[in-house]
Amino acid sequence: MVSSRRFTFVLAGWAVALFVALAGFVWSVATPDLGAVRLVAALLVMGAAFGLWRHVARTNNLIAHFVSALRFGDFSTRFDTRDGAGFGAIGAAFNDAIRTLQGERDRSGEELRFLQALTDDLPVALLTVDEVHGVQPANKAARLLFDRHQGVRPEDFAAYGATFAALLAAPRAMPAELLILRLGDVSQRAIVRMAALERLGVRTHAVTVEPVQTAIDTIEMAAQSDLVRVLTHEILNSLTPVVSLAQTAADVLETEPADLATARLATATLLRRTTGLRTFIDSYRMVARPPAPRTERFAATAFADEIARLFAAEWPVLHFVLDVDATLTLEADPDLLAQALINLVRNAAQAVAACDEGTVWLTIRREGNATLIEIADNGPGVPDAIQRDVFLPFFTTRAEGTGVGLNLVRQIAIAHGGSVGVEDRAGGGALFRLRW
Repeated sequence: MVSSRRFTFVLAGWAVALFVALAGFVWSVATPDLGAVRLVAALLVMGAAFGLWRHVARTNNLIAHFVSALRFGDFSTRFDTRDGAGFGAIGAAFNDAIRTLQGERDRSGEELRFLQALTDDLPVALLTVDEVHGVQPANKAARLLFDRHQGVRPEDFAAYGATFAALLAAPRAMPAELLILRLGDVSQRAIVRMAALERLGVRTHAVTVEPVQTAIDTIEMAAQSDLVRVLTHEILNSLTPVVSLAQTAADVLETEPADLATARLATATLLRRTTGLRTFIDSYRMVARPPAPRTERFAATAFADEIARLFAAEWPVLHFVLDVDATLTLEADPDLLAQALINLVRNAAQAVAACDEGTVWLTIRREGNATLIEIADNGPGVPDAIQRDVFLPFFTTRAEGTGVGLNLVRQIAIAHGGSVGVEDRAGGGALFRLRW
């Protein structure tokens, strides 16, 4: 590099000048009566030494200035390679490095701004809790939702609910929890979650608050509409012949002479229909009481073998195939789970009862962190149009069915924190999946 050669030449020149000045100073000291020459030589030595020091220190100062600029985040600075500073290759490398750092900082800044905008526009309220900053809203949703208090202490948030304030005062990582909060002018149910994080060496907890009252109200209204629709249909189906039979009995008894045989037949039929209606109402009462599981751990193999024995006793001519992981341990209420599987297995058996080589499959296995139970059959399957309705209370496609069994299965699945669904089986038939 030209600048490096120039730096070397100038450095050599100053060194030679210093050597010559020193030699002259030594000669003047050794020679008597040269006081003035000695003074001039001394000044020349000091001048040459200062020039040499200044030439070397200039590059050191440039490096120090460059490093200081980096330390304070000034990526606009450049290493000066002009004049006699030298180190042109090092300067070019420094400049390339700082341009790379500046590009990385710009990209990091863009990514940070994106994440900040994403967090700020999240529809879920986000709070942060730590010992240094207290409780702080982290996005727009939180600022809009929690606008009825002053301060950042957890107790300041008691305006939204004492339980919520207590959670903020003793934060901990926790899964979703449903709380009733005073938001706006009304009390609302909200899902609250907490996660533990590290923020610049400070233990911080992120809290999300998601009001779900509107969604719950919508679901409840839809469930009520479905329930009323099914109840109306079933009750009207039972009441229509009851009214007709009662009218027939009344008409027969008013004739002269009364046709007692016809009246007895109408009354007996009326009794059967009202008994059926009573059975339906009892079924409704059973559906209205959600099950409460008592969870315990038990071996999946022994549990499945018991289901197989019950199946063989009731449907000895049908095939029942078990596929269970011999090492699997289930964590559930064995009685409720057995009730759910018996309902599903019975439905499958009824679906294949009229089929040649009717077969029912029961599979129990782990899938990731979930337990999966599948009941499949090679019957006619469940039509797509009613796959969502089969779990509604009292919905049935069989004349002798009550429409309670599959709804009870769904209640048991939900009570275990899981779900149940139905789909078409590959190869024909239905496939029910119970997962929790």
